[in-house]
Amino acid sequence: LKVSAKAVYSKYSIEPASPINFGAMIKGTKKSQTVVLENKGMLHFKFCIRQPPEDASTSESKSSKEGESAPLATRLSTARKSSSLTQSHLSLGMFTVSPCSGSIGPWGQQKITVECFAGQEGKCEEQLYIDIPGR
Repeated sequence: LKVSAKAVYSKYSIEPASPINFGAMIKGTKKSQTVVLENKGMLHFKFCIRQPPEDASTSESKSSKEGESAPLATRLSTARKSSSLTQSHLSLGMFTVSPCSGSIGPWGQQKITVECFAGQEGKCEEQLYIDIPGR
């Protein structure tokens, strides 16, 4: 009886890397940018986009490298505090992210849309985590 196995881990890439900057916007206008989360491995994985814990600081941001086994902290410029999460969208100040969760099969990818509605004046930043559980 011959038995074999191959141990692997989740490999992924996120483009563009953090930070996502919407630049200057006219009050009352909307812009969107796309982030691509790509599965570069042999395993199916789930992802969840969420706010950082209250005690996480902006200086803890990490950029993702292919195969890195940590959540990506992404800074978004031009947003205010206050958030709400629905099944497919995460609203964080002036930002709306969708989808905010899902699963990606081997060699697949998911396009994530980040929209910014410039409803208030001023420069602001928010931070989001893209978490890949079980990595």
